[in-house]
Amino acid sequence: MPDQPTVTDLSTCQNALVRSLFEWPPHDATDALLALLEPDGSGQQTRRGLQAYQGNGHFLAERALQAAYPTLQQLVGEESFAALARALWHAHPPTCGDLALWGGALAGFVENEPQLQDTPYLGDVARAEWALHCCASAADRPARLQTLELLTTHDPDRLILQFAAGTCVQRSRWPVASILLAHRVEAAVETHDTTHTASFDKVASALRAGQAEDLVVWRQGFQPQLRQTLPGEFGLLQDLLEEKPLGPSLSRNASVDFAGWLTLAVQSGLLCAVASYD
Repeated sequence: MPDQPTVTDLSTCQNALVRSLFEWPPHDATDALLALLEPDGSGQQTRRGLQAYQGNGHFLAERALQAAYPTLQQLVGEESFAALARALWHAHPPTCGDLALWGGALAGFVENEPQLQDTPYLGDVARAEWALHCCASAADRPARLQTLELLTTHDPDRLILQFAAGTCVQRSRWPVASILLAHRVEAAVETHDTTHTASFDKVASALRAGQAEDLVVWRQGFQPQLRQTLPGEFGLLQDLLEEKPLGPSLSRNASVDFAGWLTLAVQSGLLCAVASYD
């Protein structure tokens, strides 16, 4: 009866297997694993099995990133996007079993990719798409609109606003909101969704003009949403998302039409509650 492997042997083999799946190119790591498993050199079948695992890993990487970055895939093309997914798989391998949580490093990876330097807005597009992806699975925060009454009865210096699940703001030197909304229009044609009005012609003009756009991401019901921020809204939301008091936040961002903003925030599901320090 062959000797049972020790815990140390198993740990060594497991570590070698992980390296063979994620290191790139994988040849040295694969050879090191085969030397452990097949020291007599008869490891061709094992090598083929490892290649199948490596290919399956690449497939999973592509599928995971397709779900999170549909607009980026359209912008760079399927072949280039698949290459990006494979490269990210090796440069930033997953650290947990849920691949829906993997892929957040893509924005920085894209920005440092030499072949994509002529499209410098792609990193911000990826960053916004990841925010939308995370927003979809953020812990729910039910609306408590009855608390809006506090706005009329309490000192705004003692109030904080609470926002929908996944709410965040992002600043960009590029018309990222318009880019993403234009692609949403295209994707929504079959469902006759006319809620977004950005067009590819407008996006092209905005890119040529070097138009910057800040954006806000939030979830309405179960549907992630985004739009370009209103004048002064970026700073206001930055403060309020950090749970800074409403009164001082409005003073620091005095250009915001608070009454108009409040109506939009409630109707769109961005604002879900008001709370008091009392």
